[in-house]
Amino acid sequence: MIHIISKTAKELTSLLFVVCSLLFSVACSDFFEQESENVVYSSEDHLSNWSDSVYSVMGILGKMQVIADRTILLGEVRGDLVTLTNTASADLRELANFNADDDNIYNQPRDYYAIINNCNYFIEHADTALKSNRNEYIFMKEYAAVKAFRAWTYLQLALNYGSVPFITKPILTKEESELDYPRYDLAQICQYFIDDLATLPARYDNEFPGYGDDVRSNHSHHFFFPPNILRGDLYLWLGSTMGKEAGKPYFEKAALCYYKYINERNTNSYYATGVNNRVMWSAGETSWVSPVDMYMSQFSNESFTAQSELITMIPGDSIRAEGNYSELRNLFNSREENNYQVSILPSKYIEQLSDEQANCVITNSANTATYAPSNLTNHKAGDLRLWSVWTESWKNDDILGRIETQYIYKYNTRNVHIYRRTMIYLRLAEALNLAGQPLLAFKILERGLNDDVITDEVMPYISKSDSAWVDDNINFSTTVYPVLEAAMLIQGGQANTMGVHTRGSGFTPMNDYYKLDYQDVLPYNFVEEDSTWVFDDALYADIKQRQMEQVDSLILNENALECCFEGTRYYDLMRFAMRSDNPGRFLTDHVNQRGGVGTSAGIDLYNRQNWYLHWGNGKIGF
Repeated sequence: MIHIISKTAKELTSLLFVVCSLLFSVACSDFFEQESENVVYSSEDHLSNWSDSVYSVMGILGKMQVIADRTILLGEVRGDLVTLTNTASADLRELANFNADDDNIYNQPRDYYAIINNCNYFIEHADTALKSNRNEYIFMKEYAAVKAFRAWTYLQLALNYGSVPFITKPILTKEESELDYPRYDLAQICQYFIDDLATLPARYDNEFPGYGDDVRSNHSHHFFFPPNILRGDLYLWLGSTMGKEAGKPYFEKAALCYYKYINERNTNSYYATGVNNRVMWSAGETSWVSPVDMYMSQFSNESFTAQSELITMIPGDSIRAEGNYSELRNLFNSREENNYQVSILPSKYIEQLSDEQANCVITNSANTATYAPSNLTNHKAGDLRLWSVWTESWKNDDILGRIETQYIYKYNTRNVHIYRRTMIYLRLAEALNLAGQPLLAFKILERGLNDDVITDEVMPYISKSDSAWVDDNINFSTTVYPVLEAAMLIQGGQANTMGVHTRGSGFTPMNDYYKLDYQDVLPYNFVEEDSTWVFDDALYADIKQRQMEQVDSLILNENALECCFEGTRYYDLMRFAMRSDNPGRFLTDHVNQRGGVGTSAGIDLYNRQNWYLHWGNGKIGF
């Protein structure tokens, strides 16, 4: 349980909080548990005032703590970017090897249903018509937040189990828990919650419950899931279940949802990619000793500002005795708590991928570029983001002698991060590419977007229909999205936008090794008879198809370089696999390269059932 009281409710005692929290335990902690005869329930309506609403939401957050670590581990250890040490538990090893059984601590679907059941209870019993003496709806911010909690939790269930019992009414009795509920697959769940979130008034896309900026040293704004990000994810997954061609309308909607979040995230500001969170060699660097690192610090910065990188987190308890203490720091980092023995290591594949990037360094003249050497040690070759977040060292123990240590700076907090800004830009790029806009998507990776970039570097190279779609839907004002230029790296400047690849691989716009095929080819033919240039539809279609395939690969790689270890990799691989010509082969090949390209972990994912967890002898699972 997360025992926290907001500033606006400090007059309420901690005892009242505990009582209200217990009253709200509509939980189905035993729901779907084999041979269970007990369901904890409440038959009393109690969401009749604001304080009940606050404590109910906090109660749901307390239940989300239970699945917080699991959210990261399910999405990471089954991917290709990490491997396990001999210290790793049997449960973690089974998970990584795709053979977790019903007793595995990470295979407990009832924890998700406990969240869902509490959400269902809140949604069923909150009186959304109640107004304050200021004529403001009392429950609506919480109501919208709880609907988003439920949508996100069901999406996690579907991604991990494939097909799950679907319940939208609270389970309050043993008899109700034993009913035969319909099963929904990923596509059905996505469509349901796209429709469900569409019922929320638009103002609650950006208005969240305001519980203060010091909730156990956390800003409460980070506790919530922005509906437009969820809509983008739901559309992106729904389109992926249908394949590239059939899914295109949904990819367009996903792109617009991500863009809408970016465009509306701040009331009186903008949400640019930012140019500070990068790690790079100084201009004119020749010693190749110490890069300038402004990248790593973003993962420990949990403050809330207009330009915060962090968007959503699940807050964790600070001490083990509080009940839901995150173990992620102990799994990824050498600490006294774990006798300096980590369970999770970066894989050889992420080392290879990072090393093979060409790092473009601007010279002092600001008009030429050179490249960092490819034979640097200590992960300084290629992309520097891995070097920034991963440190290997050793310590001497009086008894054990030399102990090898590791620290991954993405896990130096007790809280579990779910969404952050650059992740959303990468999903926007993925959706744009699948929507038939590969050049626009590429610019997010290479340069960053503003209207000048779109006008000069995108519009001349695409068809009228594609340019009309961009013109109607995508607007990154030049005055508020200044793009980083080479001279700014030497002389300074006011840029706030850069390509995502520049965060770790130097100045990407001048990188000759990071170019899009045919990006400078105008798809026109010259007609000599009347001396005119005519748009060549066939040539453009061929160029676009080639570019879409290339950008698809670049985005998958960029997801790895930027978001490694953050719990998204396996889901990225699943999504890309769904859209491939041979999904089983795609996923099998990628997961098996944990030991490096050309190696095999011996995992067979050609059978789609093996992609998912299973529980209860077929009760839950694809």
